[in-house]
Amino acid sequence: MDPATALPEPVTASRLRGLLRRPRSGVTGRKGGDEQEYCDMCAEVLPPSHRHMLDVPQKAVLCTCRPCSLLFDQSTAGGRHYRLLPERRVQLSGFRIDDMLWAGLGVPVGLAFFVREGATGVTSVGYPSPLGATRAEVDPEVWEEVAGGYPELADLADDVEALLVHRSGGANEHWIVPLDDCYRLVAVVRAHWKGLSGGADVWEHIDAFFTGLSERD
Repeated sequence: MDPATALPEPVTASRLRGLLRRPRSGVTGRKGGDEQEYCDMCAEVLPPSHRHMLDVPQKAVLCTCRPCSLLFDQSTAGGRHYRLLPERRVQLSGFRIDDMLWAGLGVPVGLAFFVREGATGVTSVGYPSPLGATRAEVDPEVWEEVAGGYPELADLADDVEALLVHRSGGANEHWIVPLDDCYRLVAVVRAHWKGLSGGADVWEHIDAFFTGLSERD
């Protein structure tokens, strides 16, 4: 496996935001002092619930308004540069990765997500840490063994969907999720990790994250 490399920040501020955003009369911050969010494509004010897009070359998640998300929902609208993140979340109840196969993937933790890159066909693994997320390539032969017999993985959308695995603390959950869910999980770990083991608080938030996936499924 190639040496692990750091991922970009899980939720990025777009480079376009600085160029496009202009002061708007009547726009106020959200309750609690949070700044108003804007579409990273056109700078329109965003509601709390909105879609996300992936800047594929930069692996950066962008916030998008409804008109921009509808535009980029067309498969060719963004070319190879921008991809709208899907919304499906599917729990793979019969999916299993045994301990030996997991060791072959080279993942040192029990919480990870796997993404197939459209440009290369290579599958990479990312896993949360107190400093953010780390990513490395997966051995193609090992991944083929993991994916064998599971047609759901063949249908993963390149770049924008992930196999999310939670096997820490006796858990055994496998999900197909949009990539921004994985970045949200990375943010949860960064925000709540304490000490060497993370502490009880971070695992409570991780469990709550997966409970939330089940409720949205």
